[in-house]
Amino acid sequence: MAHLAHYKQAHPLPMKVTHWVNLVCMALLIFTGFLIHFPFWAGLTGVARGVHVFCGMLLVLNCILRIIFAFMFHSAPTGGTRNMVRDYKTYLPQADNRHQLGAWIKYYLFIKKDHPLSAKLGVPQKLSYLAVCVLILVMGYTGFCLWIPTASWSFFAAGTAAVGGMMSMRIIHYFMMFVFICFSMIHIYLVFIEGTANAKNMLAGKEHGGLVYDPERHCIVGEDHSVGDH
Repeated sequence: MAHLAHYKQAHPLPMKVTHWVNLVCMALLIFTGFLIHFPFWAGLTGVARGVHVFCGMLLVLNCILRIIFAFMFHSAPTGGTRNMVRDYKTYLPQADNRHQLGAWIKYYLFIKKDHPLSAKLGVPQKLSYLAVCVLILVMGYTGFCLWIPTASWSFFAAGTAAVGGMMSMRIIHYFMMFVFICFSMIHIYLVFIEGTANAKNMLAGKEHGGLVYDPERHCIVGEDHSVGDH
């Protein structure tokens, strides 16, 4: 099926940086989390804990910065346009796609062959990305509840007591790791079934031609093949 053009304005540099910091931190957190839980090589446990704590703090800070950036910076609200709005608006219901939840679900469940054309993020994407921000902050909180230097602080100790103790908090923390693993796998899968153009745009700012979309008129207004992988 035809795709909207991919322009640099869809993913400005600050958003690219926070995205890739998220990727690296999540990968290292998952890897070191398994090393801590299954210490097959005792000499690595201390290093794994240090990397785990550092990446956890960086992930939480990066998430907070990403939320702030959403209100500071502008981005294109949809593919196929260079027009830009405050980035947070792309995560809110838009006239372009707020009615498309059913169509997107059918597409993801292989009931519908083609996905709707409009808005940079589909409705399920908006919901999942907002949920991930919440999950990162909650995951960070559970991590601080388990980390010895901060576990006794009243803010974290209260949370540990509320869930029934350290073991319960550890189980919650561990379960949420698998939530992130599942999200990451689904995210990567959905990126690549859409082709590599959007991934190249996010990774390196490479533009790709396609349909041109007018966000004010909410319709396709032509095609642009003057840009390519450059």
